[in-house]
Amino acid sequence: MQHKIKAGIIGAAGYTGGEMIRLLINHPAVTIEFINSKSNTNKYVYEVHKDLLGDTTLKFTDDFESAVPNVDVVFLCVGHGDAKVFLENNNIPLHVKVIDLSQDFRLVQNQNFRDRNFIYGLPELNKDQIKHSTSIANPGCFATAIQLGLLPLAKENLLGNVYTTGITGSTGAGQSLSVTSHFSWRCNNISAYKTLEHQHINEITQSVNQLQRDIRLSTDGSGEGIWFVPWRGDFSRGIYVSSTLECKLNLIEANNLFHEFYQDAAFTHVSNTMIDLKQVVNSNKCLIHIEKVGNKIVVHSAIDNLLKGASGQAVQNMNIMFGLDEKEGLNLKANYF
Repeated sequence: MQHKIKAGIIGAAGYTGGEMIRLLINHPAVTIEFINSKSNTNKYVYEVHKDLLGDTTLKFTDDFESAVPNVDVVFLCVGHGDAKVFLENNNIPLHVKVIDLSQDFRLVQNQNFRDRNFIYGLPELNKDQIKHSTSIANPGCFATAIQLGLLPLAKENLLGNVYTTGITGSTGAGQSLSVTSHFSWRCNNISAYKTLEHQHINEITQSVNQLQRDIRLSTDGSGEGIWFVPWRGDFSRGIYVSSTLECKLNLIEANNLFHEFYQDAAFTHVSNTMIDLKQVVNSNKCLIHIEKVGNKIVVHSAIDNLLKGASGQAVQNMNIMFGLDEKEGLNLKANYF
C-alpha cells in the first residue's frame, strides 16, 4: 500500500480550516496527524465544525511541535500577517512542505522567506513550478476568479484597461463577526467596498504581467490596469465576477482561445452558455463564459470562495506537489439544487 501523506493544519477553527478538514478526512491519500487551534484545544473537531459530526473523532491541539517533523505537509489556515509570524516563531523543517492560505507570500517581493521560496499556487499558471516546490502561496479568492478570466487574453497580449466587478458571499469576510457580516445587515443588502483598492489587485496584476509580453499593467493608477469594484452579497459562499475590456477578437475566436488555454485544466471550464453561481458552490471548479458586444468583451467567471478560492485549491496544489492526480479528493458535486 502506498504511503499516505501525513498532513497538519494550523489555525483550523475558521471557515477555510473547516473546509480543509472536510476535504482531508475524505481524501484517500491523506491522513491528518494534527489539527491546531489554541482557542479550541482538546475539543472535538465536530464541536466547532458541526457539519463534521459523525465524520471524525479528531480533536484540536495546541501541541504540534513534536508532530511537525513527522508530517509531510502543513497547511497554514491563519489570518493575513499571521503566517509570517508563525513561521518566524516555529521551526518547520525544510523537508516538510508548506501551503499558506494567507496573502503573506503571494507577491514576488515576499516570496523568499528564510530558506523557503514560495511559489504562487495557481495551477493553471504555475503548474510546473508547483510540482517541484516545497512552499506554496495559495492565491486569494477574488484573485483566482478574476485571473482565470483574464489569463488567456494576457497570453495573447490583449489586455489593456480591465473594468471588473465581483460579488462575494459572507464567508469571504471570515468567521469573526463584524457589522458587515451580521445577518441583519447582510440580509436583503448589497454594498461595494475597497473600491479600486482591493488587496488582490496586486497579485492579479503580477500574474497577468507574467504572461503579457508588451503591455505591462500597473497597480498604482499611473497607466493601464485592472479597475476592480468588489461587492458584498446577500449569500454565504461563492464569487461571481464580470470583467469588461476592449478586444479585437470576435466571439468565436475568443471562445477558441479560452478553450485552448484551459484544455488541460483539471477544474477550469469554459461554458458556451451563461453560467450561474450555483454551478460552482461546493466544488473546486471555475466556470467561465464570454460575451461580445461591439468592440467590448465581457468575461464572466465563478468559483466557490472557500474551495477553488481557498482550501480546495490548496488541496489541488498538494496533489500536484506529491505527484497525485490533480482531482484526487476533489470530485465534489455543486449545490445546484
